[in-house]
Amino acid sequence: MANDNNKTAVEYTDKDILTLEPREQVRLRPGMWIGKLGDGTQSDDGIYTLIKEVVDNSVDEFTMGYGPLIEITIEDKWVTIRDYGRGIPLDKVEACVGVINTSGKYDGAGYKKTVGLNGVGLKAVNYLSAHFVARSVREGKARTVTFEQGVLVSNVLEEGVTEKPGTMIRYYVDEEIFGIYNYNLEYVEQKVKNYTYLNTGLVFRLNGKKFESKNGLLDLLNENLGEDVLYTPIHLKGQDIEIAFTHGTGYNETYFSFVNSQHTTQGGTHQTAFKDAVAKTIKEFFKKDYDPSDVRGSIIAAVSVSVVEPEFESQTKIKLSSKNMGPGLLSVRQFVGDFVKQELDNYLHMHSETATIISKKIAENEKERKAISVVQKKSREIAKKVSLNNKKLRDCKIHYCDTKNPRKEESMIFITEGLSASGSITASRDVQTQAVFSLRGKPKNCYGESKAFVYKNEEFNLLQAALDIEESIDNLRYNKIIIATDADVDGMHIRLLMMSFFLQFFPDVIRQNHLFVLQTPLFRVQNKQQTKVIYCYNEEEKQRAMEEIGANYEVTRFKGLGEISSTEFKEFIGPKMRLEPVKISAEEPILTMLEFYMGSNTPERQEFIVDNLRIEADYVDEIL
Repeated sequence: MANDNNKTAVEYTDKDILTLEPREQVRLRPGMWIGKLGDGTQSDDGIYTLIKEVVDNSVDEFTMGYGPLIEITIEDKWVTIRDYGRGIPLDKVEACVGVINTSGKYDGAGYKKTVGLNGVGLKAVNYLSAHFVARSVREGKARTVTFEQGVLVSNVLEEGVTEKPGTMIRYYVDEEIFGIYNYNLEYVEQKVKNYTYLNTGLVFRLNGKKFESKNGLLDLLNENLGEDVLYTPIHLKGQDIEIAFTHGTGYNETYFSFVNSQHTTQGGTHQTAFKDAVAKTIKEFFKKDYDPSDVRGSIIAAVSVSVVEPEFESQTKIKLSSKNMGPGLLSVRQFVGDFVKQELDNYLHMHSETATIISKKIAENEKERKAISVVQKKSREIAKKVSLNNKKLRDCKIHYCDTKNPRKEESMIFITEGLSASGSITASRDVQTQAVFSLRGKPKNCYGESKAFVYKNEEFNLLQAALDIEESIDNLRYNKIIIATDADVDGMHIRLLMMSFFLQFFPDVIRQNHLFVLQTPLFRVQNKQQTKVIYCYNEEEKQRAMEEIGANYEVTRFKGLGEISSTEFKEFIGPKMRLEPVKISAEEPILTMLEFYMGSNTPERQEFIVDNLRIEADYVDEIL
């Protein structure tokens, strides 16, 4: 039956209205509670959010003065987290881990200035786990509750136990919901380090490895600089606030911000207040009307505040929305502003050598900003005239900066080389979330160039316009920036040149885990009837595929992305897409690394390549 608009009529009756139990709702729509699912290849994948939800409760115990040790063990996908706090009240263990909106933090009597407030996080971990065990030990007694897929299996009380008080949570994430996943311990380790920076005196053991911090945010800054700095970081602490910052040699502002031990990767009211306060205080100290961007240019800063009953923009708690430090307390802006004004002003008066360096850096930033503005105006006119959608950019419809779009995390852009490769990806992409930017030949080596170089170079100028990161990375239009080049010498060279571009001018793109390299298959192994096809990314996978198919197999070696049809490409940029994240090591400053790999020291690089060359034996046989 058709309606007046020639559309098929869809019946809409009482049976279409459903009321889900909390457990069913969380399992049906996990993204509402933990963000994206993921497979563990990215630091913000859901399996790491689940770890955080458990650890947050243990850290809250520490902030209340209990349990200076937290142990985390990850083995065979089982996650075990044991703290030595007070332990969950025994008669409420089942409710605390199994009944949503159950919490000891609503009235503020048991906990203050915590992250966990809504009685949801631990229950989400339970509901999304195939197996979940919670055990609380208090005063010689213990209660253990066991769940499967969020459904209670057992509840056992023991007496006369000799274990130390505390809570143990052990779970195995449900693959029915998450699919195949694996833990990257580097990501877990970084989260553990962040907890220690923010809670001096708290000790973590991750798979037996000890982590602790004695200097708080100063340790965080020193271990995450990634570039040369102009002066020893300024480190200031007060009641409910701690800051540390310095100026580097790059072009961007870099911030690590936290609220009640929660890493607010998207900032919020506290980070904005800090940025404004630093610029205002330094302007007033020097009694000069500096442009705030010149004051903050190249700043590397960490800020942490403790807020009573904090409000975040979502359950993932990555952006603070609280206006005040707590009910009836100062605004976040005034609290942070007052602290910075007093403490930073005092510091600069007592450390004149640092003040002099800051003044010189501001002058340099101002000079470069004015020099850039000359070419900037012309380059913007060029960018406007060039039709990005037709010449360089095939855009998608959903963008990362669309903060209210539930699919914004899926937004990505492929940076490709050549028309054939970009054509294949364009034809096979998801137009909702996947954009394509086409390079023309090899980009320039930008090492040692000033920011003005970006505006003078058409490729880089149009790329930064497409990404919308000229003013701030906060405007970034795509969550993933994916370098998609051939797996040959030229392709590898283009990868390095593109990485150098981001390292030189936009390192926060890498620091905030937005830059990736697309892994495409090197081989296609199929039977002669072409009824079974296996794509392989290395020699080992190729050997396994040949054994699986048997004697009658055919092997195709892909030499470039343009050789892969659009039909095949859909397989490689879909749910099974393999991405290798580009990461900055805290052990080596960015500019030192760029100078070695992209500078003019060719003999040193040649020696390094020879000393580190590794060639697979089967590849040598193939060459011979």
